Amino acid sequence: MSTVSGTEIDTAAVGRWLRAFAEAIAENREALTALDAEIGDADHGVNMDRGMKAVLAAAGDEPATDPGALLKQTGMTLVRSVGGASGPLYGTFFLRMATAAGDAPTLDAAGLAKSLRAGLDGLTARGKAERGDKTMIDAMAPALDALDEAVAADASLAVALRDAADAAAAGRDATVPMLARKGRASYLGERSVGHQDPGATSAALLVEAAATALPPAP
Repeated sequence: MSTVSGTEIDTAAVGRWLRAFAEAIAENREALTALDAEIGDADHGVNMDRGMKAVLAAAGDEPATDPGALLKQTGMTLVRSVGGASGPLYGTFFLRMATAAGDAPTLDAAGLAKSLRAGLDGLTARGKAERGDKTMIDAMAPALDALDEAVAADASLAVALRDAADAAAAGRDATVPMLARKGRASYLGERSVGHQDPGATSAALLVEAAATALPPAP
């Protein structure tokens, strides 16, 4: 087990993370949709809000027995309920996390980092994107690099996730001057420059929700 914090992440903690993310998406629904209107289909906020509401409903109807089961349920729900590219991408992210988590009753910090990295690998494969393409990977990849570095340095879970959230926010902001090379935004060519990527924005919200919900109360 990792010595990062001595705290294990159980199913209830993952549930708190998902609720925090759902709340963040609801609060930012119009802002996400406005960003998507500039370079996409103007539906990212609406689609993600619908999907996360469905995730919370499914979790309430069929309580999961371990973190991996809840992550799998989340991924499957997002694939079914979210339109556009967001459903398959976020769905793949959580499904790959679930596979990495397995049926362990809890995850330590290293296990969480491993599961998140598996999710990112799934995103990369599914979206055929890499850093610099102006996608959610530009927020997630630096976040997980920061998390891995903090875990390796035996930082507390709170510090590790705060580092990850800060890196995700910086990655989100860095998409503004980028030229989109994937997705609907890529059709705009040079006109995609100067706009913040909506997928990177929601990904940063996901990492921020983890930093808020997963560490133990002081």
